[in-house]
Amino acid sequence: MRRVTLFVNGTSKNGKVVAVYGTLTDLLSVASNKLGIKASCLYNGKGGLIDDIALIRDDDVLYVSEGDPFIDPQNEARVASGLHGAHTDWLTLNIGGRLFTTTRSTLVSKEPDSMLAHMFREKDVWGNKQDEHGAYLIDRSPEYFEPILNYLRHGQLIINEGINIRGVLEEARFFGIEQLAEQLEGKCCGLYSYRKLGLNFSGADLSRLDLRYINFKMANLSRCNLTHANLCCSNLERADLSGANLDGANLQGVKMLCSNAEGASLKGCNFEDPSGLKANLEGANLKGVDMEGSQMTGINLRVATLKNAKLKNCNLRGATLAGTDLENCDLSGCDLQEANLRGSNVKGAIFEEMLTPLHMSQSVR
Repeated sequence: MRRVTLFVNGTSKNGKVVAVYGTLTDLLSVASNKLGIKASCLYNGKGGLIDDIALIRDDDVLYVSEGDPFIDPQNEARVASGLHGAHTDWLTLNIGGRLFTTTRSTLVSKEPDSMLAHMFREKDVWGNKQDEHGAYLIDRSPEYFEPILNYLRHGQLIINEGINIRGVLEEARFFGIEQLAEQLEGKCCGLYSYRKLGLNFSGADLSRLDLRYINFKMANLSRCNLTHANLCCSNLERADLSGANLDGANLQGVKMLCSNAEGASLKGCNFEDPSGLKANLEGANLKGVDMEGSQMTGINLRVATLKNAKLKNCNLRGATLAGTDLENCDLSGCDLQEANLRGSNVKGAIFEEMLTPLHMSQSVR
């Protein structure tokens, strides 16, 4: 019976003595089990590829590879010695039993203030534990760590189907990767990748979020906190915004056709897009809304219902209010220059302290 000593390619530590029997495939299987790798190639000490088990002699020292070229362990030792304590840029992480090979610069460069950066910026500062093969042991979930590592590699967040986003978020928080955590928090609300209609956000706190271009068509946003949210060019067609608070929100180019915002607060909102894109609230139910001090130049409020609404000190220059129900609406202090009020119902409406005169041709009802 022949015996050989097996080492992982490129190393001369933690070798295993095994018996040689059967075929070369049998020996590779034994090597895989003993060394914890997927063995596919065997080399002798001079780098020669062993392709026949008959070439193996008793007490040979062999190096097992997963398919990569032969690495002389003596050269590796000389390089390590010549570095005088410096550490290689390549390293392997053992995350919950799964191995990830990457570079130190990947872990350090993109998020320099993260836990990973502090762990691996300097050698052994954190006393990182290593397994028998030199991989750094970290007791976390490998499936949630993989998207984080790829993000550190190329800066893009890519999560494969079937991976729970909340799990990735918790890992990002654990490792202190703040920019990624912010992206994931948005995704957990379904806001960045949201495409489905009619989702229920009732009562949610969405204040100060970047919600540009999001499709909220037919969504339930009743009683939501959307103060100072950026809803530029978002689609709120037929959405339920009743009782919602949108004070200070950016609503440039927003589409709110036939939406229900009865009793909502929209004080100090900006509907005015410098590029000329006009907000469209045609047919919207805006009964009792408070839009005081909002910028609404060129806004389309055609056939909308603004009964009992407060529009004090609003800029409505060039606004389309044709056929709009403005009964008992407070328009005091508004700028209605060139606004179209033809066919609108202004019964009981308040037009005190107007910035520009309201011509009779603008309103015929």
